[in-house]
Parts: sequence; structure tokens; C-alpha cells
Amino acid sequence: MARVVVLGGGVSGHTAATFLAKWLGKKHEVVVVTPNAQWNWIPSNIWVGVGGMSKQEVVFDLAPVYAKGGVVYRQAKAISIHPDGSKEEEKQFVTIQYTGQDKIGESEKITYDYLINATGPKLNFGATEGLGPDAGHTVSVCTADHAIHANEKLDELIAQMKSGEEKRILIGTGHGMCTCQGAAFEYTFNVDHKLREEGVRDKATITYISNEYELGDFGVAGMHIKLGGYVTSGKVFAESLYTERDVNWIKRAHVNKVEKGKVHYELLDGSQNEELFDFSMLIPPFGGVGLKAYDKTGEDITSKIFNPGGFMFVDADYSKGGAPYEEWDADDWPSYCQNQTYKNMYAIGIAFAPPHLISKPMKSPNGTPINPTPPRTGMPSAMMGKAVAQSLKDIILNNATEPTHSAKMSEMGAACVASAGKGIFSGNAVAMTMYPIIPNFKKYEYGRDLDGTFGEIGLAGHWVKHFLHFAFLWKAKLKPFWTIIPE
Repeated sequence: MARVVVLGGGVSGHTAATFLAKWLGKKHEVVVVTPNAQWNWIPSNIWVGVGGMSKQEVVFDLAPVYAKGGVVYRQAKAISIHPDGSKEEEKQFVTIQYTGQDKIGESEKITYDYLINATGPKLNFGATEGLGPDAGHTVSVCTADHAIHANEKLDELIAQMKSGEEKRILIGTGHGMCTCQGAAFEYTFNVDHKLREEGVRDKATITYISNEYELGDFGVAGMHIKLGGYVTSGKVFAESLYTERDVNWIKRAHVNKVEKGKVHYELLDGSQNEELFDFSMLIPPFGGVGLKAYDKTGEDITSKIFNPGGFMFVDADYSKGGAPYEEWDADDWPSYCQNQTYKNMYAIGIAFAPPHLISKPMKSPNGTPINPTPPRTGMPSAMMGKAVAQSLKDIILNNATEPTHSAKMSEMGAACVASAGKGIFSGNAVAMTMYPIIPNFKKYEYGRDLDGTFGEIGLAGHWVKHFLHFAFLWKAKLKPFWTIIPE
């Protein structure tokens, strides 16, 4: 019997675990270790954050789903990896600490034959002083509970605007090296939409603040699309949308401090600036969850397996990280998400260490990095999970000696439907596809295949996003025919 341990039950980990359990059957064991009791369809948190959905509509309990799917579930957080075993335990193992299941605080060792690191991000609010809903002055939509809090604060603001007060709203990224600009983009336009529905849009000034060099970068170096027979940059597309909705923007910004009602930020030109606000939702930077690694003697080998940010090394070309942007190549990105020191370990989604940025790196004259870090969420994350599951199925069941299915982002397309306001008849969404995710300027004039890269906005896009919400929750709950729903 082979045991596959999956660390993390988010989009990538859940995808890998559920497919593996289905394919491997009862002769083998799939174990998921996640600190969460519930699964959250994170893309719909932005609707919770404006009161368009309840928490119950975006989460479900994991225990019954994993019981149905034949997955062993441990509500715990992973603490350390021991890829050589130890003096006491010959086989490789992970140490976990329970966060639920009536074992809170208890530790356990779980041996494994194969390990998939899908731990996702640590929401690093601490990287910016005063950032975040817990110990800071901004709200968040990164979790369902954060989104509930954001909606409560937004409703309070709307009530004040209805009484005649004018308000300043600031939405965007809360650090110079944030990713997930898409969530800030979506929340900006959902707030705009809600204010219009409530009849108070004229009482609000909305400003978008971002570390992007140009609007529409999204951490993927932007994109070019065909519109009306012409090739248009994502910059023009995004700026047009912001202008149409009367949203101001501040780009190339590193938020370095948040006070009550005030953001301090540095621009790429080195200047120091301030922006006042009455309500602010700023996305935090992401970090690794802090997993440690030890060899058989107990020596700390964390730096051999994880980069300084806490993300696991895989089969990427990390020699290019310090090279000039012009020397970066699409082939630098990993093919199989497999660790090259311990080949029975994989890292998927946000958990893997990218070889370098996708967007061009930038620094202010003060030496402050101001550039988006690579997104590894959503559709690409799920596709990695399924590809690694397929490879492990072939290794375990068919005696394959190497991974058999690629998860290379430079050979993978992605679709994104970004909400610009929820409403069956009044909603809008930006529907975008890009191929490939990592631009390949050797192969394509604009870095991507223009026949597979497009964007448009309209009510139909909202219907698609609303349908996808239910489709992906159906899939994640392992309901009938779940395997035929694409990642």
C-alpha cells in the first residue's frame, strides 16, 4: 500500500487529493492535512464582501466530503517535514499539530510514500504596519470571515453616505510585492456597483492603489487582446474600465504604513506620499506557511527545500533569478512541480517556489521592490493538482519511474471571469483567457497567442461567473459527475 499525504485542502490540494482517492482506490491511502474544518470557494468571497452572498454559500464542511471520497482527513497544520526519516522513525514523515477533531494542540507523526505540499499562502499582514482587519485599519476579502467583516464596515459607510456624508474609499494592494491584484480589481468594481444600487455613488470617491507598473498587469506582465480587429493592450482595456466607472488610480505604489484613515506609500520614482480613506480593503502580500525541514540527524535543512519566502523548490531553473529580465525564459518554469532533491515530494499552487517574477522587476531609487509577484491561484492551481495526481497515479499503479503529466504554466492556458458587479440583470464581469500564462516572446510577438487570449465585459460574463460558482462547489463536494467539470 502506498500512502500519499497532501498538506493543504485548498483548490490545488483538494483537487489532487480527491482525484487520487478516486483513481487509487481502497488499496492505497490518501491523507489530507489541513487546519481548516471548511472548504472555501475563495473567488466568491468578493460577493460576500459586498453582501451579495452569505458565508454559507461559499463554504462547506470538509469531513463528510472526504469521508464520501475515501480521503483520510486530519484537521491539523503541518509543522515539519522529515524527508529522510529520523533516528526514531526510519520512514519519511511529517509532523502535524491538530487544530480540531477534539485533539487541539496534540502532535502526531504521519509517514508517507509521497508528499504533496499544497499549503497555500500565509496572509502576511504583518509585512505592512497597520495592515489588515485584526490588528490594523483595513478590511480584507481573503477569507470568508474577513469578507463578512468587510461587508459590515461597508454597510456602515453606506448608511453614513445616505445621511449625506461624503466618503473616500481605497482598494488595492497593501505592499509593494503583493500578488492577487485580481481580487482587488473585482472588489473595486463590486463596491462601485453596490454604491450605485444604493443610490450613493455620488457621495464616494473610489481610488485603486496597486504595485502594478501599469493597470492590467495582474502579475503576469499584462497581456494584449484582439478587440474589433485591433490588438489592444490590457493597459488600455483596464484604464478604459476604470475611467468609465469613475475610479481613480495610483499605480507603481508600495504601501509601507497604514494609520487610521491614512495610507503612507512610496512610488517607483522614490517619492513618499499619503492617501486618506474612510474605508479601505488592501490585499496583503503572501508568504509560505513556515514549514520546517530536518534530516535524519535532526539538522535543519529548511533552506535546502524552501526558498527564503517559505516556498518549496521544484523542477524549475532557479539560476535565472538574479539574471536580467531579458534573459528570463518561459522554459525556466517547472514542468512537474517535483522537488529535485526528494523526488517523492511535490509542491503545487502557491506552495511552489517560482523561478522568478513574471512581470518585469522594478525598484525605487531607495531600493524598494515595487512589482507584482507571480499569481499561482485559481485555474492554474487546480490544473497543477490534477496533473500531479495523474503522475502519482501512473507511478503507483503503472510503475512509471518519472512524472507523466506536465503542469507547466508556460504551456498552460487560463481563463478568468472577474466580477464587476453582482446582479442577474444588472451584473457585469470581465471574461478573460490567456495562453500561455507565462509569456513566451520567442514564440509569440506579444508573448501570447492572440487566438487564445481575449477579454470582454458584459452581463453574459456575470452569468458565466455565477454559473461557475455553483459548478465548482458541486465539483468540490464530489457530487455526481464531478470529474467531468473542468479545473
